[in-house]
Amino acid sequence: MKHILVLGAGFVAGPLVKYLTAWQGCRVTIADLIVSQAEALAAGRSNACAVALDVKDNAALEQLVSQCDVTVSLLPATEHVKVAKACLKHKKHMATASYISPEMAALDTEAKALDLTFVNECGVDPGIDHMTAMRTIHTAARSGGSIISFRSYCGGLPAPEANDNPIGYKFSWAPRGVLAAATADARYLKDGEVIDVPGRELFKHPEMVRVEGVGTFEGYPNRDALPYIDMYGLAGVQTMFRGTLRHLHHCEVWYHWVQLGLLNQNQRRDLKKLTYQRFMQGFVNGAGNIAAGLALETDLQEDARTIAALEWLGMFKDKPIPITKGGNIDVMAARLLEKCPFKPEERDMIVLQHAFLIQYPDRVETVAATLVDYGIPGGDSAMARTVSLPLAIATKMIARGVITSRGIIAPIAADVYTPILDELATHNIVCKERTVSSKRAT
Repeated sequence: MKHILVLGAGFVAGPLVKYLTAWQGCRVTIADLIVSQAEALAAGRSNACAVALDVKDNAALEQLVSQCDVTVSLLPATEHVKVAKACLKHKKHMATASYISPEMAALDTEAKALDLTFVNECGVDPGIDHMTAMRTIHTAARSGGSIISFRSYCGGLPAPEANDNPIGYKFSWAPRGVLAAATADARYLKDGEVIDVPGRELFKHPEMVRVEGVGTFEGYPNRDALPYIDMYGLAGVQTMFRGTLRHLHHCEVWYHWVQLGLLNQNQRRDLKKLTYQRFMQGFVNGAGNIAAGLALETDLQEDARTIAALEWLGMFKDKPIPITKGGNIDVMAARLLEKCPFKPEERDMIVLQHAFLIQYPDRVETVAATLVDYGIPGGDSAMARTVSLPLAIATKMIARGVITSRGIIAPIAADVYTPILDELATHNIVCKERTVSSKRAT
């Protein structure tokens, strides 16, 4: 009997808990600061239990970690290294869906010395994007192909029929994480040239990305794509790009929000005294007419989409802000969470698309690999399924000793990604490829 500890019972935890508790060879402890959320996930599952946990309580965290075989962290990414250090101390394996931070990577030598596996980047993006990309890359290599260009896009979005607000977005995971990612610097390689994009400019020049059978989206750069050249074994690649997809007009709105400073993370001391109206007046030099003030600040018309979206959110109302601590980003996150949830009958969708240009001795191939998954009305969201099912499968593989690699790893090796992708296919999460081949010029 294996014991799995799941830290976090939020937006995406449901499918993971259902998957793991369906395995009769394990028991699952779900820990969350809001214990009622953990209890709801454990309800009706004989091999699951819920406990309250404040991750700031080191002793309580370590006690839970010491009693398990594998710890799954669904906590905010900032907490993963703390959890990892507890796992090192008590010689326990770990799994997360988040990016490998420099601080996490620094634990690699110690994890290997202790014969431990810490799987990271095993959600959807990062996660399924890595696995589907590596499958194509390895397949091409076996036939003598080399990757000239790789462009990858992924987005978690409202399904078309649910895209009914001026934000062009609804939240199937924690809003603060979405907003923080919206100000992250990006870097990519284009035709052999390194392009750096400051976080403030992330939304300035979106490209139009056509996904067959789904529609056209806006794409903008996602973090630093260059480390994946080595991770994917793509020495000599001329273009390496990782991007995020959003519905049309999204980037225009969020670009101006960033320029105004609405997503600033610096802590404020005055929030408990503010209404939304007074909060917004701080961005327009105290102007009484906030829309007019914003028009001056942004050089837009008063009825511009950016300003209309803020008014729709209720940011001009004389209503107290519901938080007392945080930065501008936390005010926006609280408002967006209230105004932009999915209704029970609505669907979200995940859209993932890779575009490869592959050179062979006798031909050049263009490969488009596309995955589209929709949420289940009244059931699991597409975001929850595609984030937590790969993580759950990897967790089970760790617990059963199927994954033998040690240290800080991502799912890029065939013996890891193949069984995960095969099992995801049984849940109808499938990446389909379309190939166009042309003779290579002599």
